[in-house]
Order: sequence, then C-alpha cells, then structure tokens
Amino acid sequence: MTDTATGTPAPLRLLLVDDESLVRAGLRLIIEGHRGLEVVGEAADGAAARAAVAQLDPHVVLMDIRMPTMDGLTATGHLLRDHPDLGIIVLTTFDTDELVLTALRLGARGFLLKDTPPDDLITAIHRVAAGQVMLSPSVTRQLVAAVAQQPAPHRTADARARLHRLSDREREIADAVADGLSNAEIAAKFFISLSTVKTHTARVLQKLDAENRTQIAICVHEAR
Repeated sequence: MTDTATGTPAPLRLLLVDDESLVRAGLRLIIEGHRGLEVVGEAADGAAARAAVAQLDPHVVLMDIRMPTMDGLTATGHLLRDHPDLGIIVLTTFDTDELVLTALRLGARGFLLKDTPPDDLITAIHRVAAGQVMLSPSVTRQLVAAVAQQPAPHRTADARARLHRLSDREREIADAVADGLSNAEIAAKFFISLSTVKTHTARVLQKLDAENRTQIAICVHEAR
C-alpha cells in the first residue's frame, strides 16, 4: 500500500469497533504507538461500523462480538458481503465461544483474545492487511478445534470427503493453513518456494470449494 503522491508506504487504516469506550481508547493507544498504522475512526456497534467503513475505507477492522444494536457477527457478515477484501479481526474475551466459530465461517481473518499482548496484536494487523489469517494459538486450539470435538456428523463426513480431493502435498498445505501458518512459514516448513505455496493454496481453495484460508481451516478441523 503506497501513497501515490509521495511514493512512500501509506499507513494501514484501522477502524475500532467496540461498545466500551475504554477498550477503544486502549486499542488506539497501542496502535498509534506504531509507525505505519493509523486509526481512522471508531464505532460503538455494528450498524455504526457499517457506516464508518463506507465513509472511511479502512484496511482492517478490529471487531468486538457482543455489542448492542447490531452485534459483531451480523456486522461482519454485512461488511464482507459489501467489502470482500476488508480484513476483519474479531476480538473476544471468551476462550471457547461458538460465536467466534461463526465468525470464522463468515470469513473474518483474525481471531484474538482481548488480553493478547500488544506486539501480537500489531503482528495480526499486518498479517490480516496482507491477506493472511491470524489465529492466536489459544483461539486456534480452543475455538477452531472445538468444531472437531463434537461436530455434526454430516459436517464431519462432508469435510472428510472434501479433503479426500486433495493430493498428499495439498493436504499438508491445508493442515498448515489450519494451524495458522503464513505462506512464508509454510514455505520454510516444507522447503518450497513462496510461489509454490501460493499455487498449492489456490488448488486447495478450488478443490475444497473454499473462499478463503479461514474456510480451509474450518474444513480441516471439522474432519479431525
């Protein structure tokens, strides 16, 4: 993302969505302490978030789940239908919450607990802005894997059938995506080039009928 007027990298534009003003203030304080990041607005509920995104055109939205008027999940669904390239990071106070699993299926790219260390939050913002998925380890284990613990039988069977379409290497890539690894981390793990990772990932998306990396992760965990 580059400023066409100056040729310098433009800052990543962020929108903070939370019904607690103190939470928004804390997030703003963390974010604005880092170069290259800019908080362009705040919203106290999902309805206000939709209006703010349309007006401010942020790159990344930090989205609380439980808010009055319009909750974060409803807002996420609307926003990603209207702005499919928007990066949404869901923030939650819950270690195990079906609401966050729903957000995964909606296509949100980031899933962090509100007590995530500031440096990890900043890393997540950059990854999500780059189109990657950021699943904090605790959220990956406790939220995504919760689907696999007691999934509906038809979901398990469907996920396993879809994964059988993959080659051995594609299945390895799918598993790595489900573990929250970035393309660069996958390339290093399997000693392959970044372009090869991207090619395999594109094939996995196509064969699984998935729209994004988050849906790959859900499919893998539902099959386990």
